Amino acid sequence: MQADLITQLLLTCRRIFLRDHVIEVRIGAHDFEKARAQRVIFNIELFVPYHLSTPTADQLHEVVDYDFVRQVVARRVNAGHVELQETLCDDLVSELIQHPSVQAVRLSTCKPDVYPDCAGVGVEVFRMKDPQPCL
Repeated sequence: MQADLITQLLLTCRRIFLRDHVIEVRIGAHDFEKARAQRVIFNIELFVPYHLSTPTADQLHEVVDYDFVRQVVARRVNAGHVELQETLCDDLVSELIQHPSVQAVRLSTCKPDVYPDCAGVGVEVFRMKDPQPCL
């Protein structure tokens, strides 16, 4: 059932994305992480039904603006320290999914500087508004 819903999203929605958006974030549960901000890489995908994202007059107000996504991230990051990537992801997805045109959100965060022996550690979440995607 879940695979059918995701397939439906892919077939009926435009995917708007922000890829490899890097911001210094005050994040971490350990004392050494609380002393300074660290790089976090954000990858965000918004699934918007074609009928809500296909411009007829080539105007920005006809689509979901990328600036909206950046502003949501900036607002949460500027709100203060967060201990867990899970919390950061959940907070962002909860706000992004509220946009009236957004049907689903896929979002990941990655801390690339935690361990020297891997490219990064992270969390990914996917949330849909309801079980009837982009109809």
